[in-house]
Amino acid sequence: MGCTLVIDTSFGSTVGIVGREPIVETDSRTHVEKLQVNIARAVEEAGLTPADIEEIVVGIGPAPFTGLRAGIVAAKALAFATGAKLVGQNVLDPQGEMMSFVLGDSAMFDGIDFLADVPRLSSRQSDGDVPDAEAKEHELDRHVTLCVNDARRKQLYFSLNHGSISLPDEDAAERRWIEMDIDYPEHIVERVNAALAEHGERDGVCYVVDVAGHGAAKYASVWQGLRALGSVVDGSVLDAGKAGLAVFATTALSCELRGDQVVPIEPLYLRRPDAEVPNPLKHVLGHAGADKA
Repeated sequence: MGCTLVIDTSFGSTVGIVGREPIVETDSRTHVEKLQVNIARAVEEAGLTPADIEEIVVGIGPAPFTGLRAGIVAAKALAFATGAKLVGQNVLDPQGEMMSFVLGDSAMFDGIDFLADVPRLSSRQSDGDVPDAEAKEHELDRHVTLCVNDARRKQLYFSLNHGSISLPDEDAAERRWIEMDIDYPEHIVERVNAALAEHGERDGVCYVVDVAGHGAAKYASVWQGLRALGSVVDGSVLDAGKAGLAVFATTALSCELRGDQVVPIEPLYLRRPDAEVPNPLKHVLGHAGADKA
């Protein structure tokens, strides 16, 4: 019996077998130490053995260095030992997938506390003779998701997604209006507003921005500067139980099925290193001084 195991250490750690509730550790001081134990526990509680693992989906960030690397190393080691297929998934795109499901009134995220205040678009009445389903689709199309993850140092990792990245068509890449990056919230607002103006003028649509991910609520006052602000959701898809785990895995595997370029299983840091080569370097007797690369 094959199964899919998800491992992510982009914010704390999340480990789980798709179809079951994940094991989540939020204490940044101990989550790495508990990772191997939680992997073994997740497999055992599902009534499985490591040999039953068919696919491993691992979060590759963007996120800070040490914790992210620990999860990727663990996933690579387990894939090597079991022969399971290893697939990488960034942690931002699934945020947009989650918001599409919630706004579209999917029941799969019912009961998730941090999503309770997101308005379900099906509750709105259509105007005139427009069928409810058509009105709902039109309203959903107006929403874009500012997907974020806390980068600390008053910065956020982010991307701006319109609709589902995992849909099986060739236009999926065009739905990411701003590629993954790291920036200060005030600068993010400027960049998002510029994207909204460009796409809104082209499409004749007033787009609404929902902000979702760890760190979203921390900068709630900054988001007031967005051209049209929807919901602010301070939580990750991997905080949303087995439904979130399934969306995370499906996003990764659907990209592979669509034939997208293979995602390298390497950490996405995005932040430039703090260390710099001093200039000029000290000259050593008998050697020319080194230059910066």
